[in-house]
Amino acid sequence: MIDLKTALRSHVGKVRQVNEDQAWSGALEDGVTIAIVADGMGGHRAGDVASGLAVDSIVASIQGWKQDEVDADKSELVRGWIRKANEVVFETASLNEQYHNMGTTVVLAIIEGDSGWIGHIGDSRAYRYREGELSQLTEDHTLVNELTKSGQLSPEEAAIHPRRNVLTRALGTDRDVEVDVRSFDWRPGDRLLLCSDGLSGLVEPSLLLQAMGVHAADLDEQADRLIDLALDAGGDDNVTVVLVADDAAADTTGGVTA
Repeated sequence: MIDLKTALRSHVGKVRQVNEDQAWSGALEDGVTIAIVADGMGGHRAGDVASGLAVDSIVASIQGWKQDEVDADKSELVRGWIRKANEVVFETASLNEQYHNMGTTVVLAIIEGDSGWIGHIGDSRAYRYREGELSQLTEDHTLVNELTKSGQLSPEEAAIHPRRNVLTRALGTDRDVEVDVRSFDWRPGDRLLLCSDGLSGLVEPSLLLQAMGVHAADLDEQADRLIDLALDAGGDDNVTVVLVADDAAADTTGGVTA
C-alpha cells in the first residue's frame, strides 16, 4: 500500500479582506486519501461560514465512516457526504437571517489504490497531471460554461465574460442539490490538483501544466508556486490549492485552513 502525500495552501489574495475558501486533506488508516476544497459566497462573512460548515460536515462524515463500509460504493459515499453538507449549510442559512442565501462550491476527491472518485458542485476544479498532460476532471457549474456548451460563446469570449463567475449550482442555496460524481484511474507518478477559481480563473492552463510538471520541486514547493501564479496574475480572489501525489520527494501537510 502506497501512502499518498498531500500539500495544502490557501491565501486571501491581494484584494479581499476575508478568506472565504476552506480546505482539508487527510489519509485514513485503510489507505484512502481524501481532499476537499470549498469556496464560499455571501455577504457579511457568510461565505466563510458556508465553506467552513461544508468542510466540517464532510470531515465529520469521513470520521464517522464505519470500517464495515470500506467496500461501499465510493460514488454514493461521496454523493451522500456532499448532500449532508448541503443540508447543514441550507438549514443554517434558513435559521439565521444574516446568512440568508449563503452558499459554497465544493470539490471532493477520494483516492484508493488505482482508483479515484470526484464529487463537486460549483466551479472549484479538479485536475490530474499525468506524463506531461493536465486533464480537467470537473465541469464548471457556471452560466458561462452553459453558454459555451450551447455554442453561444467561444472559449475566448467565455474567458473574459463579465458574468463568468455566476454559478448555476451551489451547495447550501437550495434544500436539494444535484451532485456531479465521476470516477478516474490513478497511476504511480500521477498528481491531483484541487483548487478554487482564485487559481483556475486567473491562471492559464499552460502555466498550470508547467507548474505541475516541475517534478524536481517537492509537493510543498509546487503548491507554493501555484499560489504565486495566482498572485502574480492579480490575486483578485482568494486562492486555495490541494495537491495529492505518491512522489517519494513530496512532503505531507494537511488540515483545515481558514
